[in-house]
Amino acid sequence: MINLAIVEDEDSYAAQLAEFVNKYQIESGTLFNVTRFRDGDEITNGYNSSFDIILMDIEMKFMDGMTAAEEIRKLDQNVVIMFITNMTNYAIRGYQVDALDYVLKPVSYFAFSQKLERAISRIRKSETNIITIEMSSGVKKLDIDNIFYIESEGHNLNFYTSGGEFTIRARLSDFEVQLAQYNFFRSNKGYLVNLKYVDGVEKGCCQIAGKQLLISRARKNDFMNALTDYMAGL
Repeated sequence: MINLAIVEDEDSYAAQLAEFVNKYQIESGTLFNVTRFRDGDEITNGYNSSFDIILMDIEMKFMDGMTAAEEIRKLDQNVVIMFITNMTNYAIRGYQVDALDYVLKPVSYFAFSQKLERAISRIRKSETNIITIEMSSGVKKLDIDNIFYIESEGHNLNFYTSGGEFTIRARLSDFEVQLAQYNFFRSNKGYLVNLKYVDGVEKGCCQIAGKQLLISRARKNDFMNALTDYMAGL
């Protein structure tokens, strides 16, 4: 099931897009759950990273699609955004929010179906490397490959990633099992590190993302073996 949002203030265009999605669903067998929003502020207010694809009109009354996309990208780096517009002069700003494509009005089914297929292909390539975490502000998707390490602090976990730092209430052991297949290893009871980002080991610590993270004596041999195996497999 692909969760798809249509953000379009004109009812006729929104209905046409929904009709095209349904036609594609029948032809391809791909199932969609479609949600309609009438303005950019509707989708950004309480955004919870639940969508796989967003079809975003650019010209809207309260919040234009480009501004809405910029707000969404602060919370969700993985959702596929496609703009619906009758203007092509937004290309540069589109790249800044990693827009996949543009659907030009008036919309033809053939062009739309080709672009939708491209969006689905991107989702399928990345979906196995995504985890979802529940934050106090809502749900956030994280690309596993962009996580440097996870730190346990009391009842909280701090995620240090290339896109910033995020805190949730959870146990480190839950993610230790989930991320083992992605070359994450527990250096001590407080850190789960991505071996990809280990720059070196010195004085009982591993160097990662500019930080020195302690390796416990009990885990040192296993950690070094895991790191050696990872480097040998590159």
